[in-house]
Amino acid sequence: MSFVLTHAGDALRLAFAMFWTVLWPLALGFLLSAAVETFVSKQAISRVLGRGGARQVALATIFGAASSSCSYAAVAVGRTLFRKGATLPNAIIFEFASTNLVFELGLALVVLLGWGFLAAEFAGGLLMVVLLALLFRLTMTPRRSEQAAQQAARGLLGKMEGHAAMDMSLTEGPLVSRVLSSRALTSVSHYFFMNVYGLWWDLLLGFLIAGAIGAWVPSAVWPHLFPGGSGFGPQLLSALIGPIVALLSYVCSVGNVPLAAVLWRNGIGFGGAIAFIFGDLIILPILNIYRKYYSARVAAYLFAVSYATMVVAGLVVGLVFTAAGWVPGSRSVTAFDTTVTWDATTYCNLAVLVVIGLLLVRFLRTGGVAMLRMMDMPPEQMQHHHQSAAAHPSE
Repeated sequence: MSFVLTHAGDALRLAFAMFWTVLWPLALGFLLSAAVETFVSKQAISRVLGRGGARQVALATIFGAASSSCSYAAVAVGRTLFRKGATLPNAIIFEFASTNLVFELGLALVVLLGWGFLAAEFAGGLLMVVLLALLFRLTMTPRRSEQAAQQAARGLLGKMEGHAAMDMSLTEGPLVSRVLSSRALTSVSHYFFMNVYGLWWDLLLGFLIAGAIGAWVPSAVWPHLFPGGSGFGPQLLSALIGPIVALLSYVCSVGNVPLAAVLWRNGIGFGGAIAFIFGDLIILPILNIYRKYYSARVAAYLFAVSYATMVVAGLVVGLVFTAAGWVPGSRSVTAFDTTVTWDATTYCNLAVLVVIGLLLVRFLRTGGVAMLRMMDMPPEQMQHHHQSAAAHPSE
């Protein structure tokens, strides 16, 4: 205990260093996602995901990647799409893309771990989508899909239900007019802070846990957790371990990135680190929500399919990148040696803080706080919000 207390300052310093390093890419990613969500409606997405096929899988991936969400919100949106007509496989693929192929995740990976991790995350994410589509086609029986539909129709609450029900997109009129309208700015500000609000706890937890692990776990412990070696056996073991660590961490979405940085610095295999990042949709709270949404049997099925694709995608990426010589040669992580100085990172962070401040003013002036209070409400209670927003089109 005395060691922990003595090095508490080191843990907090490391946590802040990671946060400061990725602040501007996170903000930029949230902003880009908010802009996309402003002009693409959930209703339109659910209509085109109602059938199986390669085209629908591709659209689920594209729409998911463009729709930034925390894992809880992604799961809630997935059920909303399923209840509105999307197939269950397409809804799940949308969830995976929404948490693993989004702007802020990629930008944070580049800044903390380099381009090699971004390329691996992107390649592995696409491979995982293909694997999910194949496994669903082979194993998703009509009976299982019907069981999921019956349970989903019960409307049991998970988390971020209000988030899933909200659709503040602008779909009428010429695109240029919509982009330049005051309502677009309002919608972007609302989506921006809605996504930040949905992710802030995971981000905070991720940075704090990463800082604590980086400062408190002795170096001698890591070789016992992550055996070295570059052969097939060590890489398979690493890919098997990565999602299990994610399952137990309770951290999801972008919050996994600082943890992945600590694990990589301390010896986890390259494929294992990628599989760990993919593991945000099998953490225990998410599995419990799957149980409520789709039944216990379907939740167990989704866990098995998800875990298998995470392991295979991480393993394949690790093997291919190792064979091609694309695995980063250094295990150093920039944030571990970061101090706040007047450098490019600081200037970029100050710039995005100004943009965030301007969006915050718009957000506060257009009912944003009331909107946030509704994010965990049942969908039925969201109707008043939508009616109110529709009554003030000039905002």
